[in-house]
Amino acid sequence: MSDKRLVIMKRIVVKVGSNVLTRDDGKLDVTRMSAIVDQIAWLRKNGFEVILVSSGAVACGKSELHVENPLDSVEQRQLFSALGQVKLVGLYYDLFREFHIHVGQVLTMKENFEPGEQFENQRACMSVMLENGVLPIVNENDTVSVTELMFTDNDELSGLIAQMMDADELILLSNVDGIYNGAPDNPHSRVIPSVYWDRNIDEYIQDEKSEQGRGGMQSKCNIAHQVANAGIRVVIANGKRDNVLIDLIERPMDVMHTEFVPRH
Repeated sequence: MSDKRLVIMKRIVVKVGSNVLTRDDGKLDVTRMSAIVDQIAWLRKNGFEVILVSSGAVACGKSELHVENPLDSVEQRQLFSALGQVKLVGLYYDLFREFHIHVGQVLTMKENFEPGEQFENQRACMSVMLENGVLPIVNENDTVSVTELMFTDNDELSGLIAQMMDADELILLSNVDGIYNGAPDNPHSRVIPSVYWDRNIDEYIQDEKSEQGRGGMQSKCNIAHQVANAGIRVVIANGKRDNVLIDLIERPMDVMHTEFVPRH
């Protein structure tokens, strides 16, 4: 029997945070989004399978609707994510269509990663998408997730996806160049270029959360350690840097980033 996948492709999970996809005023940065789509199209053209984990739905929703009556935090998240997810995926659809790339939406919840039927169904769904050239765009199903069952953030979600789908690499795009050995705004601080899977770097973490996202650098490090321990390379880099994904592949020495070296 012939193998469907005659060419073994490297599988990459790319997570794009809200702080990358939003402008200073909190609205969606369509120009940045378009640039990331261009780079993912380049990755696919050059022999990579890509799974995109994208934040930004809540930011999209907030820009669509002004709410007069007060809402609590759960109501806001549910309302704005429901509105915003439609707009977000619609934009991705239009942008990827320029490259003749089909996209499929995967909205998931934390319980789908427990061993069992839901886990297997989700993995099978994403596998058949990849086998047929469809780019999965993954986000948490915020409209039905409740606080106790939410992912810490999309860093955690992307780490679970990378492990579920046996990815070769996980790239976490944030608004900083990597993990610093001090405060990022301190001119004497430097990016730590590599971290081995078993090294504790808690002393360096400045755990400030972005205005748009739920997580912080501590969350990224925890997930990166977990994923590297599973044998998957993890990179934290600046998604606002032009051509960051392409340069990480073609000339990684020229791109400031932190790599978590996987356990072999």
